[in-house]
Amino acid sequence: MSQLISTKKSYIDPQELPAVDRATLARVLRYLRPHAGRGALVLGLLVAVAGTKLLPPLLVKRVVDEAIPGRRVALLLVLCAGMVLGPLVAGLLQVLQKVLTARTAEQVMLDLRVQLFAHLQAQPLAYFTRARPGEALSRVLNDVQGAGAAVGTTLVSVAGNLLTSGLALTLVLWLDWRLALLALTLLPAYVLPTRRVGRRRKALRRRSQELLAQLTGVLAETLSISGAQLIKVFGTEGTETDRVRDRGRELMEVNVRQALVGRWFTMALAVVESVGPALVLAGGGLLVMRGEIGLGTVIAFVALIAKLYGPASALAEVHVDVVTSYAYFERVFAVLDLEPEVRDTPGARVLARADGAVTFRSASFAYPGARATLRDVCLHVEPGQTLALVGPSGAGKSTLAALVPRLHDVTAGQVLVDGHDVRTLTLASLRSQIAVVQQETYLFHGTIEDNIRYGRPTAGSAQVQEAARAAQVHDVVMALPDGYRTVVGERGHRLSGGERQRVAIARALLRDPRILILDEATSSLDSRSEALVQKAFARLQAGRTSIVIAHRLSTVRDADQIAVLEGGRVVELGTHESLLGADGAYARLHRAAAAPGVEPGPPGRVPGLDHRADERHPSSLLV
Repeated sequence: MSQLISTKKSYIDPQELPAVDRATLARVLRYLRPHAGRGALVLGLLVAVAGTKLLPPLLVKRVVDEAIPGRRVALLLVLCAGMVLGPLVAGLLQVLQKVLTARTAEQVMLDLRVQLFAHLQAQPLAYFTRARPGEALSRVLNDVQGAGAAVGTTLVSVAGNLLTSGLALTLVLWLDWRLALLALTLLPAYVLPTRRVGRRRKALRRRSQELLAQLTGVLAETLSISGAQLIKVFGTEGTETDRVRDRGRELMEVNVRQALVGRWFTMALAVVESVGPALVLAGGGLLVMRGEIGLGTVIAFVALIAKLYGPASALAEVHVDVVTSYAYFERVFAVLDLEPEVRDTPGARVLARADGAVTFRSASFAYPGARATLRDVCLHVEPGQTLALVGPSGAGKSTLAALVPRLHDVTAGQVLVDGHDVRTLTLASLRSQIAVVQQETYLFHGTIEDNIRYGRPTAGSAQVQEAARAAQVHDVVMALPDGYRTVVGERGHRLSGGERQRVAIARALLRDPRILILDEATSSLDSRSEALVQKAFARLQAGRTSIVIAHRLSTVRDADQIAVLEGGRVVELGTHESLLGADGAYARLHRAAAAPGVEPGPPGRVPGLDHRADERHPSSLLV
């Protein structure tokens, strides 16, 4: 795929993720650096919690060895009170630590999710057309959630258990080094098998994420309004249910295997945990009988051994979780490493209010590894003029129009706006001067008012309604029960095609652009809707530079210039009358459109695409 999009890395199959290494860990730690202050506070609380949890065994030792033999009632009461207060203080500190940890983890997830979403938005359209359905959603939702869990649960668990086991080890060595060495002989049983188990769990976790992304894609397709309509029309509900069941069953099997990996190892550790105290009691009992240590020391030692073995066992298990959590970060980093094809160049300048002059100067474009889609195109549109692009499907019309807002960059030549090469302008300032109206209008699942306001988010209701009036859709909206607060549904399916088109025109009017790119296809509309849309188009184009991708030649008669494209080249340029008089390519298209039984538009084609080229490169979708 990278060869199709760019010579640089632009798309990574999730199955080709790199192996976990120190560089990945270092990158994760660098990403957590902004949260170092809060992390230090969490670490301090973990130290305090570990210390208070280890206090009771030492108090028991003094009770047995000092308070009871010496009949010191006051000391006994103080020590017993300490045994009660210790866990209480530890619990309170742990609550505070968990609150801070949760806030830190959620902030990390928010930052990572926003960064990932912003980076995905900068990717070429081919990323979304070639990636599996739901892949991007899975990265932004599931993988970020897993990465956040690694921060909020796994890292804190590692730190807490390391602190507890380290303090416990220090205390047992202080109490009696001989018993400590006896207890430590069992520790290798906790450590040695973890690497192999971790590798297996990591592979299964990665496979689980891939299958979850696939299932998300199937659900996104089948539960969309378009997918639901298709399924009902063809009566394939049972087939689609079986497909979801098959995907879900495969995911279930992988998750079950993931849950069971290492569980026999964990059970063996539980057996080892019971052997440790037995050895300590045997060895400690002999030392007590010899009078070398007190009984309280043995009791405290057995309690501390549990504090040593427990965290060690948890570390053996959490080691697996640490390794498998890398899979989430790897998948997120794989997307963040993608290099956008189109970006602001160093020193890019802001385009102020444009006049709207557009020039194609020997503009050529080709996808990497493919033949040129556009060849040496030379065109100029004065401010306020209309340029119509006509030609057969695959001629390069949509690709040419897409060069103006830099959905692609030319591979040779230049595209200029007001004399400025568009590559020298900031993307934000360039695109703020441009509006696009497609043949198949996309509306968000929201209200009509919100969809129109998308053209200018700061606009008030009065401005929204003014744009709707100009777009010939105000009366339709007011006839609805909820008026402008009507929710249009997914992709605007609660509105007719003509109504959606006019809402899109209102959105473009509200944006008040200097340059318009119009996929001016009305062949799918009835005559009344077509008339209203054409009237709205006329209002929209007034005083603005327009580049019209024409499907019906009857709609471009009044264009200032008509460019006929064939095979990526401009073969004719002129007005409607002059081109008809030349009796060339335009005249042939005109006669074919007027011939009986010949459709004037390209029915059944995806709007806004030059299909012959786009069957190879769907990224030429206009917007």
